[in-house]
Amino acid sequence: MKKHWYIFLAFFRVGMLGYGGGPSSIPLVHKEVVDKYKWMDDDEFGDILALGNALPGPIATKMAGYIGYRVSGIMGMLNAILSTILPTIILMIILLTTLSNFREFDWVQGMTAAVLPVVGMMMAVLTWQFFEKAGKGMGWITTIILCAIIFVLLQLLGVHPGILIAAFIIFAFIKKDKKSPEKEGEHT
Repeated sequence: MKKHWYIFLAFFRVGMLGYGGGPSSIPLVHKEVVDKYKWMDDDEFGDILALGNALPGPIATKMAGYIGYRVSGIMGMLNAILSTILPTIILMIILLTTLSNFREFDWVQGMTAAVLPVVGMMMAVLTWQFFEKAGKGMGWITTIILCAIIFVLLQLLGVHPGILIAAFIIFAFIKKDKKSPEKEGEHT
């Protein structure tokens, strides 16, 4: 029962504070799941994030569902998903009703603009953590080259992120398969 309460609290906080949608929720999920409750480590979180981004649908609910399931089965999954989306639904109804009446006021526009740098910095910190992890795992030169290639593919050529993630997963499987002991014995 205590696990369910922690799952609820963790994802309710994410749902309440994840201003800006799914991508801005990722650092909050990381803080709760990896740092606070230690339900997984950085490597596992990165894997879940990569796979979640490759699949269709909102990232926050996909991650909540998987993590809730992993921590406490089907009930944990339902708990995590509901505690992630209910605050957003309630806040949307309240805020949109209220703000639509006051949207031309400067303080409303200022409030919205002031949150953007906070969300941007949270994303930058998480990005840096993933960049450091990749640099340590693959080497800094490989990481920098891959980041440059990915930037060009995403920003300049408009390739969908899911396609890139799927391509890298396939590449990793092929590379792993070539290094497996059975394959090495056949080549000698």
